[in-house]
Amino acid sequence: MNQEAMIERLFETLISGNRPATRAFVKQAGAALRSPEAVISDLFWPAHEMIQKLYRADQLPCLNHHMATRLLRVLVDQEAAKLTIQPSRGRSVFALCGPSEAEELGAQMAVDLIEAAGFDICFAGGGIANDEVLGRVHEESPDVLLMFSSAAQDLPNIRAMIDQLHEIGACPNLQIAVGGGVFNRAEGLAEEIGADVYGTSPLEMVDILIHDAEERSGLAQRTVGRNRVKKRAAA
Repeated sequence: MNQEAMIERLFETLISGNRPATRAFVKQAGAALRSPEAVISDLFWPAHEMIQKLYRADQLPCLNHHMATRLLRVLVDQEAAKLTIQPSRGRSVFALCGPSEAEELGAQMAVDLIEAAGFDICFAGGGIANDEVLGRVHEESPDVLLMFSSAAQDLPNIRAMIDQLHEIGACPNLQIAVGGGVFNRAEGLAEEIGADVYGTSPLEMVDILIHDAEERSGLAQRTVGRNRVKKRAAA
């Protein structure tokens, strides 16, 4: 069975709410994909995106969406427990996401893979006021502030937080990373709101953070939106 067929099959079992059938299929697919990283990034993530896309388009009933989201979260937890944690890279990440259950599930997949890649990561989920987030950033000075969003209504808060961080300049070395469906659907959005980097998927975010960690260890810097903010300020 090819990857596309596996994703479709997982989607069907998830929205049916058939827990035994879903577990049995994931076990079979896991043997084919051969690693928990591949199961999460190549099977769970695309199925999650398919569920959210159809739900946003009113092509998937709320009942099926909720059954699928909650069942997939259980599967993600089980698969994440199989991940091998790499040695620490000496980089800390503070991660947030939008307030919905689905957004938290998508962010969790990325957080699990990032942690397995050797980053020290704290995940706060969603629904947290910007002043609390900014307070945590100032107190703990993480290397990366990572924000996931799949909904357009999350953007004003994300933009306001990034603008405030840039304006006060209290954490000049903080790298701001964003990811999630809303950034994939709007080309150039991450740069427009002033993010440094963005990833289209959890695995891509892991690759970006690893690449940037290696670059920064050599005193190099990679940016997406930070230069735009500096130019705007200079103007």
